Order: sequence, then C-alpha cells, then structure tokens
Amino acid sequence: MSFNNKHIAITGGAGGIGSLLCQAFAEQGARVTVIDRVENINLGERVSLLQADLSSMDGIQKVCKALADQQVDVLVNLAGLQYFGLFENQSPEQVLLHYMVNLLAPVMLTQAVLPAMKARGNGHIVNIGSTFGSINFAHFVTYSSSKAGMKGFSEALRREVANEGIQVTYVAPRAVKTALNDEKVMQLARATNMNMDSPEYVVGRIMQAISAQKKEAYIGFPECLFVRINALLPRIVDKALAADDRKARTILNQAETA
Repeated sequence: MSFNNKHIAITGGAGGIGSLLCQAFAEQGARVTVIDRVENINLGERVSLLQADLSSMDGIQKVCKALADQQVDVLVNLAGLQYFGLFENQSPEQVLLHYMVNLLAPVMLTQAVLPAMKARGNGHIVNIGSTFGSINFAHFVTYSSSKAGMKGFSEALRREVANEGIQVTYVAPRAVKTALNDEKVMQLARATNMNMDSPEYVVGRIMQAISAQKKEAYIGFPECLFVRINALLPRIVDKALAADDRKARTILNQAETA
C-alpha cells in the first residue's frame, strides 16, 4: 500500500509513538491530521492539528463531525491512557476517562469515517492495542480490559466490512519506552525484567503492518507466543504471572506508604 497523497488521521499523534508515526507517513507523501489535546505541533508542513479532548463526549463528537466532512483514507486509533494500581483505588472519574479514550473514542471515530469509506469502496482502520489486551494483567484492569475491547471491536468490524473494500488492522505492541509509563511502571519493568521496545522500532512495525494490510500484528517475542498460550490455556498463565503480580503489589504498597 502506498501512502503517497493519502489522508491519514491519527489520534494521539503528538505523543512519543504518534509523532514518529506522523513523520513516517509524511515522509512517504501522506497528508496527516493529528488529533490531540495539545495546542500546537511542529511536525512539518504535511502535518496539521485537529485539537480535541477525546476524554469527553463533546470532544469525541467534535472530531467525528470533522472527520465525517473529510476524505480519510486511513484512520489510526492510537491515543490511550494507562493506569497501574489497585482497581478498587481507581476513581469512577478515572475509570470513565480510560474507557472513553481507550475504547469509546476509537469506536465512534471509526463509525464517523465508515460511510464515506464504504461509498468510495476503500479505506483502512488501524487500531493500536496492546499485548495487555490479550494477556490481561492484574493491576492494569481498565487498561487491559479496554484494549481487549479494542481487539474484539477490530475483529468484529473486520468481518462486517469484509466485502466493502475496507481493511481493518489491529496492532498489539508489548511495553514501549514512552512517557505513558510512570515511575511505578518502570519499577515493575525492572523487577520483572519486562521487555520494552523503543518507539522507533514499534513505529517501524506499525508501518509495516499497515502497508501490508495485515489483519493482526503482535510485536515482540516471546509475548506473541504467550498470547497464543493464554488463549488456549489461561490457567497456566495465571500461575506464570503470580510471582510478577506479587512484585507489583509490593511496589504499589511501597508507593502508598512513601
């Protein structure tokens, strides 16, 4: 797939992965619209900003209206939030915020661009999930479950539009070295020897998956193997993760008493 003269819309395009992804698309001749809360961006003349807050219904509807009035060739749902902590300590406002940004916004933005894509007989929806959406981790309850929802949404939508000329790609990176990870997450990464990829590597793999119009792409080994094992034998994975869960609880308890 060539990106030359294509219109790419990317949520979270001002972030660590998003900004690199925007530049990669622009370098291949695409016109890129960044959907983000930031007030301005400087990613080159082929990249423009649609400022919006995807954590509110008003913000989501603003973007839906804007995208419905444009020809979007590729929609990349990248924006996401992560919470590491005890689920019972996550406020109702935080729970709502995470599901709005991680799941509801991608669903509604996709719904907004689909009619025009169907009318043209082509288009591409790209949903960036996580291995946490297939291996649901303790202490990342809203993040894991929202990414699991993103995976299910991608699969169901792919089957629905299979004969409409529209491609749906779900990409699931493992942990990435970005500002999304706070110090507690980095402590957990060190304590459990968590594999973490660079943003540059992940962007390269995302670009490959989109260009090849892959249905799914899981980034990282052995994580992609664990995804398959968890799907078939989840109770084995329960036991395998128990030690890491205890380390996570220790880190969270220390943070609460600090």
